[in-house]
Amino acid sequence: MKLWGGRFTSRADEIMEQFNTSLPVDHRLYREDIAGSLAHVTMLVQCDLLTPEEGELLVGGLQSILQDIEAGELKIEGNYEDIHSFVEMHLTERIGETGKKLHTARSRNDQVAVDMRLYAKNKAGEVMDSLQMLIDSLHTKAAANNVIMPGYTHLQRAQVVTFSHHLGAYAQMFKRDKKRVANAIEILDENPLGCGALAGTTHNIDRSVTTALLGFVKPVDNFLDGVSDRDYLLELMSDFSIVMMHLSRLSEELILWSSQEFKFINMADAYSTGSSIMPQKKNPDAAELIRGKTGRVYGSLFSLLTTLKGLPLTYNKDMQEDKEQFFDALDTVLDCIEIMSRMIDTLQVNADNMKAAIKAGFLNATEVADYLVSKGTAFRDAHEIVGKLIIYCEEQQKAIEDLTIDELAKFSGDIADDIYEYIDYENIITKGNKELMKQVRN
Repeated sequence: MKLWGGRFTSRADEIMEQFNTSLPVDHRLYREDIAGSLAHVTMLVQCDLLTPEEGELLVGGLQSILQDIEAGELKIEGNYEDIHSFVEMHLTERIGETGKKLHTARSRNDQVAVDMRLYAKNKAGEVMDSLQMLIDSLHTKAAANNVIMPGYTHLQRAQVVTFSHHLGAYAQMFKRDKKRVANAIEILDENPLGCGALAGTTHNIDRSVTTALLGFVKPVDNFLDGVSDRDYLLELMSDFSIVMMHLSRLSEELILWSSQEFKFINMADAYSTGSSIMPQKKNPDAAELIRGKTGRVYGSLFSLLTTLKGLPLTYNKDMQEDKEQFFDALDTVLDCIEIMSRMIDTLQVNADNMKAAIKAGFLNATEVADYLVSKGTAFRDAHEIVGKLIIYCEEQQKAIEDLTIDELAKFSGDIADDIYEYIDYENIITKGNKELMKQVRN
C-alpha cells in the first residue's frame, strides 16, 4: 500500500515491493511520526490551510492510532511501504477523506527527516543518562575500594596507584563521552519540517509553529540540506564508537584482572558463564561480548559513512539504509553500558592480591630515584643508580624495601634510614602530586 502511484501504469514486482519496504525497520519511529504529524496539523490550522474542524478530526484520528499502537490493539505490520504510509492510511480508514489532507505542504523527505531527528535527540538523551549511571557505578565502587594496586605501562608493572584512581580514569572517559553526545544533540536540534521534498512549499506555512511544538531550537537554514543531512547520525554513531572503545578497554582490564594470573577481582556469577567440558571454568563472557560488540558499532558507523559518501543532493533512496545502522549501534551501546554498570556494581576486589603484585614488581623504584634527587643527586644519575639497584635485587630475590641500609648504601652514600618511610607503598600515594589520586569523584 503506497502514498503514490498516479503516474504509474503497472504494478511493481513483488520482490521489489519487499525490497523497497522499510516498515520492519522504521516501525519504531511511530511515536515521532505521529508527533510530527500532530504538530504539522496544528500549524496547518493556524495558517488557514485546514479548517479547525478538519484539524480536530485529524488530531483525534492520530491520537487514536497512537493509543491503539501503545495498547497493542494495532499491530505495525502489513503491506505498507514505511511507517509514514502505515499511519496515514490507517488515519484515512478511520476518519475518511479528511485523512488525505494530512500531507498538505509536506513531503516524506522532510517527514522522515523530522522523525529521525526527534528519535535521535530523544535516544541520545537516554545514552547520556546511561553513561551517568555507569559513571556513578564507577565512583561508588572506587570509593569503597581505595586500595593500592600496580599501575601498568606496556602491561608491565610500573608504579603504585589505587584501584579507586584506576576506575576514576574510566569515569573521566565516560564524562567526556557525555559531553560529546550533548554536543551532538545541540548541533542536531533543528527542525526540517517545511523543507518539503527539497525546495520548500508554495503554501504560506509557519515553520516556527512546528519548531516550537516539537521542541527544536530553530528551523533548518537550508531546505536541501534539511532533507539530505544525516551528519547528526554520523556524529552520534562516532560518539557511540568512542563509548564502545572505552567500554572495550575497561572490559579488557576486567578480563585480565579476573584471570587466574591476576586474581585482582572476582566477577559476579550473573555476568559470567561456564564451560561445557571444563567444570572449573568461570568465563567473563559479559566483558568479552562488550569487547566483541565494539566492532559491530564501528561497522555501523563505517557502513553509513560509505552509504553517504557519493550521494548528490538531495534525497536518495540509499538514505533508507541510515535507520538500520543507527538503530543497531544505538541498541548495542545502550545494552553494553547497562551490562557494564551491573558488572561494576557486583564485582569484588581482591585487595590482598593487588598488594602482593606491588611487592613483587619494584613499583617503588621511581620513588628511590626521587629520594636521591631530594638529597641532591641529578635525576639521570639517580636513574642509573636505581637501575643497578634493581639488578642487585633480582639477583638476591629481594624487594627494595627488604634490603638493609648497608646494602642500599653500597649504591649511594646519600641513602639513610629515612628512605624506608619514603618508599613505603602506602606513603607513596600521599606524597606530592599523588595526593590527587584520592579525588576520585572530581
